[in-house]
Amino acid sequence: MKCAGQIETRAVEESSINLDPIQAAGRLTPEAMKAVIAWGDGYSVCDNCHKPFRLDYVTKPPIADFHTEAAAWLGMDKIQLVPGARRAFQEVTGALVGKGEPVIMTGMGHYTAYLSVEVVNGVVREIKPTPDHHITADATAESIENAIREFGYAPKLVFVDAVDFMYGNMHEVEKIAKVAHQYDIPVLYNGVYTVGVLPVDGKKLGVDFVVGSGHKSMAAPAPSGILATTDEYADIVLRTTKIQGDITGRKFGIKQVGILGCSLMGDPAVGLIASFPRVKERVNHFDEELKNHKIVTDALLSIEGTKVASEYPRKHTLTRMDTAESFDVVAQTHKKRGFFLSSALNKRGITGIMPGVTKQWKFNTYGLTTAQAEYLADSFIEIAEENNMVVG
Repeated sequence: MKCAGQIETRAVEESSINLDPIQAAGRLTPEAMKAVIAWGDGYSVCDNCHKPFRLDYVTKPPIADFHTEAAAWLGMDKIQLVPGARRAFQEVTGALVGKGEPVIMTGMGHYTAYLSVEVVNGVVREIKPTPDHHITADATAESIENAIREFGYAPKLVFVDAVDFMYGNMHEVEKIAKVAHQYDIPVLYNGVYTVGVLPVDGKKLGVDFVVGSGHKSMAAPAPSGILATTDEYADIVLRTTKIQGDITGRKFGIKQVGILGCSLMGDPAVGLIASFPRVKERVNHFDEELKNHKIVTDALLSIEGTKVASEYPRKHTLTRMDTAESFDVVAQTHKKRGFFLSSALNKRGITGIMPGVTKQWKFNTYGLTTAQAEYLADSFIEIAEENNMVVG
């Protein structure tokens, strides 16, 4: 079925249980679905953009109110809407990092964090993870000291992934922030898998920037995200234009430099705002999400040879499984090879696990009901039994 011309209707969320790690917490709420239809025109939110001609001052729709509420919700002073977390990374590095200057990374961060340093010609220095894939304050201190010896001064920024996308592990953000601040280094909290999923308070964590992804974890259309900051850095990172034309004398009011004047427009902005009441509420029930996730991981662990490659017990619903000694053994002789697992899941209305992968793979159960989690657990066990695997 096609929705327009050659564009096919996307019905994966209606027809399947979608375990794709990057999509689980980005599914739109009914309120956002309605809002994006009504506000779909490109410049729709600009209908009521009057002096001082900045979108965060618009009151219809309530973009200005959202900025105030979201900042308080995150325990920060100021926020800015951005077209995705990557643009928040870029805005911070653009304001704080110069050519050849070092930035500390966890080593398990998204590639866009690295590119945000590269685009300003900065230099990345990584924190060595523990053997079980954790980033510690001690390792952060060591990385900072190494950078000081190498460059002769402290790094300009520390990126901390609250939950990394590789393993879904939680890292000791608060301790890392304390270490960084001992060197007067600001800390960027990468909350693309936490903001909108579980409670986040930037000031309690002691970080200087909180970055969230609307389309990954806040039930919003893409591209959308949030950059939150403290007052200390707001005037630097959210700085307004001072440039002036030499012939015309043109000035541009209070347009913000880091986002080239205007922040998020149209559907991404309105969808983010429309979902916000539900998002604020759902972060208080993350324990229920973990209970449902445990139903699935317990079933997987009952299959002989299956391991959780992430930290265990699980603290997040994004998990990396190691099935090299279970499903991958079957794949060696199965007629569909490594595609047998995704094929068997698809027949049961389950999607989102990368086709052809049976050694290590990731999934995210965020947003599933208990009934869906139980169905998913039963499905993995059925597939194992159908392929003569031992189930405990």
